[in-house]
Amino acid sequence: MDHAERRLVAILAVDIVGYSRLVEADEAGTLAAIRDLRSKVTDPLLAEYRGRIVKLMGDGAIMEFGSVVDAVVCAVALQRGTATHQAGVAADRRLVFRMGINLGDVVVEGDDLLGDGVNVAARLEQLCEPGGLFVSGTAYDQLPGRLELPVEFVGERHMKNIARPVRTYRVRLRGTDIAKATIAGRLHRWAIVAAVVLVAVSLAGSTLWLWPRQPVAESAMMARMKYPLPKEPSIAVMPLDDLSPGPSQAYFADGITEDLITELSELPGLFVIARHSSFTYKGRPTKLQDIAEAMGVRYVLEGNLRRDGDFVRIEAQLTDALNNQRVWDKHYEGRISQVSALQNKLVGEIGLSLQVNVPPSAESAQAETTPEAYDRLLEGLGHLRIGTDVELLKSITLFNESLNLDPYYSRAHAAVAAANWEIAVACWNSGNSAFRKAMSSVDQSLPMAMLYQNALAYAISSEVLAAHGGYDQALIAINRAIQLDANDPEHHIRKARYLNAAGRAPEAEVEARLAMRLDPKYPPEYLRALAISLFHQEKYEDAVDALKYLITLQWDVADDYATLTSGLGHLGNLGGVQLNMAKYNGITIPFGRGPLTVQAIAWQWYVDMSDYYPAYRDRLLEGLRKAGVPEGAGTDIAYETYAKAVNRVNGEYSVSGAPKLGAAAVKRLIDEGAQLIDVRSPRPFSHAHIPGSINLPATNVLSKATLSEKVGASNAIIFTCQAKYCVDAAFASAKALAWGYPRVSYFADGIAAWQDANYPTETSLTK
Repeated sequence: MDHAERRLVAILAVDIVGYSRLVEADEAGTLAAIRDLRSKVTDPLLAEYRGRIVKLMGDGAIMEFGSVVDAVVCAVALQRGTATHQAGVAADRRLVFRMGINLGDVVVEGDDLLGDGVNVAARLEQLCEPGGLFVSGTAYDQLPGRLELPVEFVGERHMKNIARPVRTYRVRLRGTDIAKATIAGRLHRWAIVAAVVLVAVSLAGSTLWLWPRQPVAESAMMARMKYPLPKEPSIAVMPLDDLSPGPSQAYFADGITEDLITELSELPGLFVIARHSSFTYKGRPTKLQDIAEAMGVRYVLEGNLRRDGDFVRIEAQLTDALNNQRVWDKHYEGRISQVSALQNKLVGEIGLSLQVNVPPSAESAQAETTPEAYDRLLEGLGHLRIGTDVELLKSITLFNESLNLDPYYSRAHAAVAAANWEIAVACWNSGNSAFRKAMSSVDQSLPMAMLYQNALAYAISSEVLAAHGGYDQALIAINRAIQLDANDPEHHIRKARYLNAAGRAPEAEVEARLAMRLDPKYPPEYLRALAISLFHQEKYEDAVDALKYLITLQWDVADDYATLTSGLGHLGNLGGVQLNMAKYNGITIPFGRGPLTVQAIAWQWYVDMSDYYPAYRDRLLEGLRKAGVPEGAGTDIAYETYAKAVNRVNGEYSVSGAPKLGAAAVKRLIDEGAQLIDVRSPRPFSHAHIPGSINLPATNVLSKATLSEKVGASNAIIFTCQAKYCVDAAFASAKALAWGYPRVSYFADGIAAWQDANYPTETSLTK
C-alpha cells in the first residue's frame, strides 16, 4: 500500500516566454529583472493570496495555493502587475509569462510536490499563449459563483504522459471585463487586483498591447537567430489549424502537415525544420518573427484545413520572416481523392517561390493508396503520437484497418512495425507474450514496407539490428533511411547512437549536431547522444556540462548518472559523485536493477554492452573506478576471462561449457536434485520465481564465496534470469565454470519461459 503523504491543492505553473533568448542577449540584466520582479510583484502577491513557491526552474516556477480562487486571482494580478512593473522596458526585453492552473492530488516529499496534479498544470502552461492563463476542468469547476471572470472553453487537450484528455479553459485577461470581475465574499481582495488593472490601463492606454492574441507583425532579426541561417533556403511548416465542422479532423490536419514537411524535405537544396519542433507551436499563437528566430529559418508556412465530408480545402500563407513580407496567400481545394495532388501543387508552389528545384516526379506523384486507407493511417498516427498504452493499441487497430483496405500500402506496414516495436522495446527485458507477439508483427511488417523503399521501415529495421548487437548492419539500414529521407532528425540520431557503439564517436557527434539543428526543440535523447559522443572523444568537460543540463530536462534515466559519474572521475572532480550514485540507485533498485557497480555498467549501459566498442567501454569503466564506484561481486575473475566464454548471436547468448536448456529440461533436472540459481535483483525475484531457486544477484552478490555457501562443488547448477536477452545468467554461468564448478547449465529463456509452460512459481516478501 502507498503510504506517501498526499493532499489536494491548486497548482500554478509559470513559465517565462523566450527565456533563452533573453538570457543570451543579456544574462545579467535578465536575471536582475527576474529578481526585481519577484521581490516587488511576485512575493507580495503570494503573501496576499497565501501561496508559496514549490520550486524554481530557471525559466519558470511551480506555486501552491490552498484555493483555486486564490490561485486564479493571484495569477491575474501577477500578469497585470508584471506588465505595470515593466511599463518602461523595451518590448523585446520584457518578461512575459505563460500560466497554467490545475486542481489535483499531489504527493508531498518534503517541500516538493509531485504527481499528475503538478504535471497537468505544467502541460497547461506549455499550451497557453504568451501572457495568458489556462485552467483545467477540475480548477474551473471551483470558479462559478466565486469568481466572475470571462472564461472560455478551448476544448479537451491531450497531454504527454497524461492518460485522459484534460478539459481546458482560457481566462480572459484583456479589455474592460477584467475591471468588472468580482469575488463573492472577497471584495477586499479583488479591490487590490482591480486597482492593479486600472493602473495598467491608465499607463498603457489599453491592455491590448500587453498580450495580443494575434501575433504582431515584426521582422525577424539575424542577431536574434538561435542558429545561423543555412546557406540554402530554409523553412518551418506550422501545423495546419483544423477548421472542419462537426467531429474533429485534427488528426487529418496534422497528418497533412507532416506529409508536407516530408515532401518538402525531399526537395534538394531546401532546409526544412522537423515535425517535432514545428508541432511545439500547435495551438499556441506565436509571432512568426519568434518562430523564425527560434528555428533559425527565413520562411514560415502557416495555414488551415477544412474537411467537410468528401471535400477538403487548404489555405496556406508563405511568409518571409526576415523581411516581414507575405510571399503569397493561396488556397487549394478538391475531393479527398485529390489530396495527394493538392499536396504536390502546394509543394511545387513553395519550391518555385524559394527558387528550389522541384523534380518532375514530385509534381506528378500519384496517390500511394486509396483515400480511405490514407485516412485510417493518419488517424492511427494521431493516436500513436499521444504516447499512452491505450492510444498505442488504438493506433495498431487503425493501421491494420488501413492494410485491410490496401494490403500493399507500405506506409501502413511501416506504421504497424513502428507501433509494435514500441511495445517490444517496452517489454524487452520481460520476454513475455506481449513481447513475442509484437516482435512477430515487426518481423512480418518490415519486409513489405522495405520492399517499397519506405524510410521509416529501414529506420525500424536498423533499431532491431542494433538491439541485437548488429551495429554494422544497423548502420547500413539507417544510411538507406537517410538516403530516402535526409531531413528526418530521428534517422540522424539513430545513426549517432550506432556510431558511438561502433567506435566512431567523432562521426556520431556530427550526426547528433545535425539532428539537433533539424529539430531545434529536440527531445532529451538527442542531447544524450551528443554527450556520449563527447565522452568517448575524451572531451570530458563538455560531456559533463551536457549531462548536467540533460538531467534537468529528463531526470529518470539511471545511466545518465553513471556516465556523469565516470566523467567526473576522469576530471578528478569527486564532489558530486556520491549524489549521482545515490540517484542512480534510487532509479534502478525500485525497478529491478541492481545498484551502481563497475561490473553492472560493463554488462549494461543504456544498451547491452556485449558488442559495444571495447576501448570506449574500458574508458567508461576507468572513469567509474577513478570516481570510487564499487567493482561489484565476483570480480576476482577479470571480465576478459569469463566474457570470452559467452557468445552472442542475434541478441541471444550461449556459454561454452554450459548446456543451454529449455523449461522442460530444467524442470527435470530440478526434480533430480539440481540447484537453480536466479541471478535477478531481489525485487523481480520476490515477485515471481521458480520454487526452490536461490537468489544471488549477479552484479553485486554472486561470488565464489557466496555460491559455495549455497551449493557444493559437485552439485549440478542451473543459472537463470528473466528472459533470453538477459546477459546476467550467461555471465554467471561463465564465472561458475571459471571457479571450477563442473556441472553448470544455462536456462537462457528464464522465468518467462517457465511461466509460459504453466509451471508453478512462488512469491516472497521483499526485505
